[in-house]
Amino acid sequence: MNPTIASKRDTKRAFNFNAGPAALPLPVLERIREELLDYRGSGMSVMELSHRSSEYEAINAKTEKDLRKVLGVPDDYAVIFLQGGGSGQFAVVPMNLYLPGKAVDVLHTGSWTTKAIEELKRLATYRLAASTEAEKFTRVPRSEEIALAPDASYVHMCTNNTIEGTQWSAIPATGAVPLVADMSSDIASQPLDVRQFGLIFAGAQKNLGPSGATIVILRRDLADRATDKVAKVLQYRTHIKEKSLYHTPPTFAVYIIGLVLEWIESAGGLGAIGKRNEAKARKLYEAIDAGGYYRCPVEKASRSKMNVVFRVAGGDEAVESKFAKEAEAAGLVGVKGHRSVGGMRISLYNAVEQEAVDTLVSFMKEFERKNG
Repeated sequence: MNPTIASKRDTKRAFNFNAGPAALPLPVLERIREELLDYRGSGMSVMELSHRSSEYEAINAKTEKDLRKVLGVPDDYAVIFLQGGGSGQFAVVPMNLYLPGKAVDVLHTGSWTTKAIEELKRLATYRLAASTEAEKFTRVPRSEEIALAPDASYVHMCTNNTIEGTQWSAIPATGAVPLVADMSSDIASQPLDVRQFGLIFAGAQKNLGPSGATIVILRRDLADRATDKVAKVLQYRTHIKEKSLYHTPPTFAVYIIGLVLEWIESAGGLGAIGKRNEAKARKLYEAIDAGGYYRCPVEKASRSKMNVVFRVAGGDEAVESKFAKEAEAAGLVGVKGHRSVGGMRISLYNAVEQEAVDTLVSFMKEFERKNG
């Protein structure tokens, strides 16, 4: 799957900046189209294959193998494909990892850690080890602001905050306490040291595939923490033992994840992908910072390379509405900010090409010229 060969645009393709589900690589979409009706001589679509068939078991095994290769997952970590999204893991993680009497330390950085806290209130005890709520989550905590308990059950963090537009540039050290990372919006976007974490979870629908599949990577010993009172289908060890085939998995989504992983490898792996993402973000932030018409509220050291947020004309909602409407008419889709914060949000996931960013920056300059 060669990403350097541009496919002919024989169908209309928007520049897709949606926050998720998000853009998929065009070569992947073309491969899906090619194999949709007859997967490799089976006479069936992947969507029609039994998850117990040899064809699907091969897909499942190869996707896990390729994920391990791309992310550098060690053998003492398990990889499982689940359902329920990242939000489902807000409950499943404490069900499996919480140790009674030992609070969960939370690094509170925005909307997604708020949702994780909501589930922790039902299932465990927790404490805020750091929070930037007082700064309206316009940055992530600094190292000197983090106070971790040495006996915590685990530490919960969100590595990239899609709504607020912040991202951790350095992962905090947690010692012997397992670090649990919600990596839904920046997994596979740059090189990663899996051993820094006890558990990583991520919805696939931003950088690795379509909606419907949730990837969990966890140190195998942590799977033994859950008691038998946890429903069997919600125990990590159940899915580890059955190789993600305990019940019907999201087969088509797992298949597409496999294709995206092939695309990442053909693009040069996470090192090359990280450089691409850095270049895209740099160009967009430079355009925002060039004058006063556009403004990013996020502290520079905490700015996300995945989700760039900014205001237009001092946050004038009428002007911002016009910006979004005209952008969409120009084929620039998904530029509106989350409804909870307003403004603009540009998601620059792996499959968003440099051409899309160049086109957006040109649009921004012209919009400012006409309306500034």
